[in-house]
Amino acid sequence: MVDKRNTDDNSTIRRRRECLKCSRRFTTYEKLGGIELKIVKQDGRIEDFDREKITNGIMRACEKRNISAKKISEFAEQIERELLKIGEPQIPSRKIGEIVMKKLKAFDEVAYIRFASVYREFQDSQEFLKEISLISKNKKVKKQV
Repeated sequence: MVDKRNTDDNSTIRRRRECLKCSRRFTTYEKLGGIELKIVKQDGRIEDFDREKITNGIMRACEKRNISAKKISEFAEQIERELLKIGEPQIPSRKIGEIVMKKLKAFDEVAYIRFASVYREFQDSQEFLKEISLISKNKKVKKQV
């Protein structure tokens, strides 16, 4: 082994190794095995947690925004870590959606509106305007504080 380091958030160990035969170096990332997250869908079905589903939803919301795939992947990882911190083996999908929306609002407002429109099933432009006005009001309050 050449090198071993923890990532900044201590959730992963990065190891650098060198092959004794060919002298090439390889990097592996190791994550702590732990709770297998299960998602309770609205219809009561239970599925394995799949970070890729969150990543895909965020990618759709961030489409044509100046946000790299790496940032989106890191964002999805943050959400997964937050879910693991909850410590429950089964988490309602509704709770995951709320966590994603909360984090998206701080991450990118346009992506947040896009995600919210699908997640909350906006039916018309008035629902978009209502959500946008809530964001604007929150910005004004934060600026005054």
